[in-house]
Amino acid sequence: MIKKIHTYSLEETKKLAQTIGSKIQGKTLILLSGELGAGKTSFTKGLALGLEITKNVSSPTFTLMKNYVGRLPLNHIDAYRLEGHPQDLGFDELFDEDSVTVIEWPLYLMDELPEDCLKVSIEIGEGDTRIFSFEAIGFTHEALIKDLL
Repeated sequence: MIKKIHTYSLEETKKLAQTIGSKIQGKTLILLSGELGAGKTSFTKGLALGLEITKNVSSPTFTLMKNYVGRLPLNHIDAYRLEGHPQDLGFDELFDEDSVTVIEWPLYLMDELPEDCLKVSIEIGEGDTRIFSFEAIGFTHEALIKDLL
C-alpha cells in the first residue's frame, strides 16, 4: 500500500507523525528517506509525541543512535555516517524488540533490515511544503497509514 500526503508547515508535519505514533501498538520499523533538511528528524519528533515521549528528540547524526522511553521505546538511528562503511552494528536485535525503530538514511543499512516496514520518503516542495510518500510493507505497517487522509 502506498499513500501520498502533503504538509504545508513544520507543525503539520509533526502532527501527521504524531497521529501515526499514537496508532502504533507494538514492534514497528520506519525507514525515513529524504535529502538533508527534508524533515526526517522533525517527523521523528512528532512520532515521539504520539508515543508519549516527553524528552526532546534530536538527530543522532554523531552518536548513530538515541533511545527514548515512552508508551513504547523509540530507537532513533541516523545511518548517514555509515555510507561506505558496512559493518554489523547489532541493530538487528532492535527489530525483535517490542519497540519503534526509526532509521534515517536507511539505504546505508538495507542489507541488515527486515522486509516488513513502513518506508517514508520526504520530498521538499515549495516553501515549507513537504510531500510524504508512505509505502507500507506488511499488515502491521499498512494499518498505520490506512486511515491517513
